[in-house]
Order: sequence, then C-alpha cells, then structure tokens
Amino acid sequence: MRENLSSWNDTIVALATAPGLGAIAVIRLSGPNAIEIVAKSFSKKSILKQPTHTVHFGKLVSGNEVIDEVVVSLYRAPRSYTGEEVVEISCHGAPLIQDAILQLMIELGARMAKPGEFTQRAFLNGKLDLTQAEAVADLIASNTEAARKTALHNLKGGFSNDLQIMREKLIKFSALIELELDFSQEDVAFANKKELEILVQQLQLKTQELLDSFKLGNVIKNGVQVAIVGKPNAGKSTLLNALLNENRALVSEIPGTTRDTVEEYLNIGGVIFKLIDTAGIRNFTTDAIEQMGIEKSKEKILDADIVIALFDINDEGMEQAKVWQAELEKEKLVLVGNKKDLLKDPSILSNDAMQEVVFISAKEKDNIKQLENVLYEKAVGDGLHKEGTIITNARHVSSLKKLSLALNDVETGLQHNVTGDLLALDIRQALHYLGTITGQITNEDQLDFIFSKFCIGK
Repeated sequence: MRENLSSWNDTIVALATAPGLGAIAVIRLSGPNAIEIVAKSFSKKSILKQPTHTVHFGKLVSGNEVIDEVVVSLYRAPRSYTGEEVVEISCHGAPLIQDAILQLMIELGARMAKPGEFTQRAFLNGKLDLTQAEAVADLIASNTEAARKTALHNLKGGFSNDLQIMREKLIKFSALIELELDFSQEDVAFANKKELEILVQQLQLKTQELLDSFKLGNVIKNGVQVAIVGKPNAGKSTLLNALLNENRALVSEIPGTTRDTVEEYLNIGGVIFKLIDTAGIRNFTTDAIEQMGIEKSKEKILDADIVIALFDINDEGMEQAKVWQAELEKEKLVLVGNKKDLLKDPSILSNDAMQEVVFISAKEKDNIKQLENVLYEKAVGDGLHKEGTIITNARHVSSLKKLSLALNDVETGLQHNVTGDLLALDIRQALHYLGTITGQITNEDQLDFIFSKFCIGK
C-alpha cells in the first residue's frame, strides 16, 4: 500500500526547465529544508517567515560572490505540487548560472533529484494518484493536440473518477458480504445477490469499454504507421512529397529509383502518421539491391497499421486494385489510384468496383486532402470527438484485463451460488486490480520503474 512505502526526509533539487541556453531557467527544490536552504543564500530579505504562494526578488550569494539576481517563489506544505515545502528559483538562463545555483544548493544541504522524484513525492503524499502521475509524463511528452487533451483529461482525474466509482460500488457489496460472514450462524442476508450480479455486468461493460479505447489511445500516443506500396513508377515517392508538401523523396521516371524505405511524419487532425515510402514491388528483378528493397517493403506491409496501395490507373487499372484487395486486410487497406491527370478512360472513375478507391494526381497534388481524410477516418474515426476516458498506457491495459477476469469469476460465482467467503475472495481480487491501476496497491520496485521514465526535475 502507498503508506508502507519509504518517505523522504531529505531535500531534493533539480533544473525544472529544459537544459541549455535560454532567457530564464527554473530550479526547483522540495523537502522539509527547501526554504531554509534557499534562505541561507538569499540576500535581499529573510524568506523563512514569508507566507505560502509568495514571490520575492533578490540576489543569490555564495560567500561574497553574487551568482545572479533571481525571483524566488515559495509553496509551503501541504499546498504545493509535492505536498512538501517547495521553492522555485527563476534565474537567468545561462548554463553557467544554472550549474552554479545547483551546486550551491547541494553545498547547502540538498541533493540532486532522481528522474520523476518530484512527481513520485506528490504521489506518495496523496497529491496525485498513479494514473494522474503517469498523465504528467504523458502531458510533457505530448506532441499532438490529441495527445495533450487525452493526458490532460487523465491528469484532471477523468480516468481516476471512472475507477473510483467502480471501486466504491464493489466495496459496498464486499462489506455487505463480509457482514454476512460475521453473522453466518444467524442465516441472514445483507447483500442482494441479484443487484450484485447487475453491478458486475455493468462493471464488465465499463472495463471492456476502457480496454477497447486502447486501440485509439495507442494511435494517439504512438502514432500510425502507414506504408505506401505499389509497383515501380506508380508514383509512391511523388505521393510522399505531396502529403508532406515538400520534396523529401527522390523522384525519377526510372522504375526502381527507391531502393530503401524513406520515413517521414505527418500530423493530420492532431494524430501523427509515420509515412513509409517503400521500394517498388515487382515479381522479377536481376538487381540484388533492388530485390533487398522489395523484401524490406514486404516487411513494412506486415508491420504497418495502414497500407496505401498505390497503382497507376492508366497502366494498371482495375486489375491491380483487385490484386491489392485480395492480398491485404480490408481493415488496413487504402486503395489509391494515381495519375488521374493523365486519365485515358474516364469510365474507370464511375465503375462500381472502384467505389473504395481514392483517385488522385500525386504530381498535381489533386485530391490529396481527401486521401488525408480517409487516412484519418481509418485510424481514429470519430473517437477523438467522443467524451470519456481513452487508455494510452499498456500497464493500465494489463491490470484491466486481470480485472475483467476477476469480474468474470464473481459473476460465475453468483450464477453457481457459491458461498459468501469464496465470493468475497473474488471481489477482493477485483478490488486489488483496480488498486494497482491507481496506486492504492503498489510496491517500491514498481514505483521506481514507473518514475524512472520521467524527466529529471519533474
């Protein structure tokens, strides 16, 4: 449990802003002696008796030497991010000044913080639960609007609230069943088993809803791999350049120009798409290097979340589209007919068999926006516009799967009318897995692993 974990009695310090040259840098201290340590070097006035959430301007001094003019912000326990005494020193952003202040704080009694130690202390002091703490790291790492919104939802307690509601309802029935066990000789029933069965079914649906959201969450957090495949000279590199709106890939009339994969990133509607321009696939080539490129292209097709199957509508027509439909999974296939600007047979565009094809001219950048819309729809649909929690963390998925199995055991026990002690055991197991997600049940090794992935200073 959280309260059994080590508590710190020392004071930590770290650079809270990005390292390197900047206009301003912020150095953060947290711990019982944070204010006292800074006060030893702050020459303007004593900050020992100043109230919380106040800002003070002055000089930081080491011996007779002024290091910098700074602004000191005070946050007294428990009204701080970590729940401890916290001081933030805003100094000029020269790396020399940053290092001098850090060294001074260490000389006066602080130690360098470990990665994520500020947030770990916030968790251990009850300022955040574990899902919120992990959301802090996700928010810092977010590189799209969708990732930012998802992390902020969880940081504000959206996911925690879902779990807390589930936990409170289960605890209520668990308490009633435990009460029955205390009065087992009296043959009395406190828990309504039918209501419990309905509740378990509701919790199973909610758990599955959260698990199902991970597919979208994984897209938001890690992006979508999109392989652009097709025969040589179908226009794959031209399409990559059109999507990126820059000349990233070498384009030539000579088939087989692309020998290796070219990878670039594109943001569509707040989702990152990793575009992979592959070597042209043909059945026979005497060029050993080109053959290696073809084999690599086939590997990328297997790994990709989405495959843009590109074909020249003038030279290959409907037959090549049918080949791609037969060879690739429908769920990840996007058929694209290229060189619309050179179209020889306009009837192709209205052919019923070609309804799922996006017709473009990569060279003229015609219909590229429609292709982007199709990619977005294939990846996320309308998921980003729905309210509710989206799971982005594999650790949460693992615990939710175990929770689902535990709930199944509870339901099976109710259906077979098992004894109260066995039923209580299954409910406690479900509560255990709920607790592992929020951090109500955890251990030091697990916490060290989670917070070690944070940046230093957070």
